Amino acid sequence: MIGGNTTQLTHFFLLGFDHLQSITTYLFILFLIIYILTLFGNALIVGLVSVSQRLKSPMFLFLRNLSLCEMIFTTNIVPKMLQVILEGGCKISFVGCALQLYAFAATGIAECLLLTSMSYDRYLAICKPLHYTKIMNFRCYLWLVVLSWAAAIILPTISISMIFQLNFCGSIVVDHFFCDLAPVLELSCSDTSPAEFEVFAQTIPVFVFTFIYIMATYISIFIAILKIQSTMGRQKAFSTCSSHLTVVCTYYGTMISLYVTPSGRQSVKVNKTLSLLYSVVTPLLNPIIYSFRSAEIRKALASIIFK
Repeated sequence: MIGGNTTQLTHFFLLGFDHLQSITTYLFILFLIIYILTLFGNALIVGLVSVSQRLKSPMFLFLRNLSLCEMIFTTNIVPKMLQVILEGGCKISFVGCALQLYAFAATGIAECLLLTSMSYDRYLAICKPLHYTKIMNFRCYLWLVVLSWAAAIILPTISISMIFQLNFCGSIVVDHFFCDLAPVLELSCSDTSPAEFEVFAQTIPVFVFTFIYIMATYISIFIAILKIQSTMGRQKAFSTCSSHLTVVCTYYGTMISLYVTPSGRQSVKVNKTLSLLYSVVTPLLNPIIYSFRSAEIRKALASIIFK
């Protein structure tokens, strides 16, 4: 039992894309293909890093964790979304909704912290190359990964528990394709300010501070790259962090658009569209970006295919 209200409320109803009923078949096929490609692409990276001796540096070990995180994230959202599209909306149990929102928050936190760890790795590699192997050893990598996953598991527990201990005595219709924070809170007839404050207290250090740290490390990286005399040296240094920077911009760009912009300026349809970009498209882009821009991954894949 999550809260005392579970005796009154047993489920929510995910409304989904009620304004797109005429193209639901096409949407289902499109998102199913994207989901399959996302799982395949991220599983490929996990497999390559696990078996290839070329990809044993901390950067690729972080990437393996990031890909695993993306697989959990998209599997938490997309299968239920496909059911919503196919059935024109569907029920989700009260506990199921709580677990989906928890997994959504946990994987979001894990991705932020892993991206931050990867930026620290790139900072050491480019700005402190003589000390890189001494500082970023396997023990340091392991601590960063363990702390990232531990924080992701622990931090959402209090806020999610507070949300689902609220009273839900009105509508059960969640105007979204998954149990997102704002649509669920809108259904509560209790005072939601304590739960909202708890979410805000977690959002600032996890999302805002990590973003500021990543931007600060890349300012240092760009300054260091500009000091390199040769053009080839600058290109090589930039290529080592361009994939990570692209993923960071994609991830935080959609997050900022979705959650920082005041909700009054966004229609429900726009909110759902931005959520689609964040929860469906972004997990697919990450393996594509790293596969196309990382020579090491392409070489590792080629060595396995043509072995």
